[in-house]
Amino acid sequence: MLLPPPEVPGPALRRRTSQEALAAASKAWDEQHQRYDFGGLCRYRQANTTLPPATDHRVVFMGDSITQAWIDADPGMFTNDVIDRGISGQTTAQMLLRFRQDVIDLHPAAVHILAGTNDIAGNTGPTSIDAIEGNIESMVELARAHHIRVILASITPVAKYPWRPEVQSVETIRKINDWMKGYAKENGLVYLDYFSWLDDGHRGFIAKLAIDGVHPNTQGYAVMDKLAKQAIKEALSAAP
Repeated sequence: MLLPPPEVPGPALRRRTSQEALAAASKAWDEQHQRYDFGGLCRYRQANTTLPPATDHRVVFMGDSITQAWIDADPGMFTNDVIDRGISGQTTAQMLLRFRQDVIDLHPAAVHILAGTNDIAGNTGPTSIDAIEGNIESMVELARAHHIRVILASITPVAKYPWRPEVQSVETIRKINDWMKGYAKENGLVYLDYFSWLDDGHRGFIAKLAIDGVHPNTQGYAVMDKLAKQAIKEALSAAP
């Protein structure tokens, strides 16, 4: 008895299969980079060599996926020597590893640091609040040693990480943001409070401003854009 031919998948199934394959390929790529290029030094190495000489108002945005996606959502933000150096999924430990290459060596007048949410999500394994704060402090110290003004941005609201729903993020974010605000004040840094403007009142991301409760959509970036521009103006007007 002959077996029936395999069923040809319909368009919906083909799309789903394609999406699953893309997700699997993306995961494999991420795992390979975690293994062989933990700090993501390869991501911008070539691009850094093609930058024109720095102006006296160059600003580098150091961060994770929120920073990486910003340039696509709002290209106008990254003009006039404002440079995006975000890498999706990165924790503060990874950013610290590439801080010299992707910030110091670009000779900016200021750096915008938006970091910590992926540490809380456990993207590179378990960590502690002390470790997160220590990595942020180290980036700040490196910047200041090279006369780079610092904009220290709050962690944005997260009620639940879609990829780590078991993580209780709210209280940890509150603690780190409170620490950052105090640390910035004590050290003469510009503290940029994104959290208060994006908070839905329950310490989650305002739904209409986010894609998934973690990442801003175009409207969310529009809110952040105004805040960032004001912080940049403040930082560049401050003494080195």
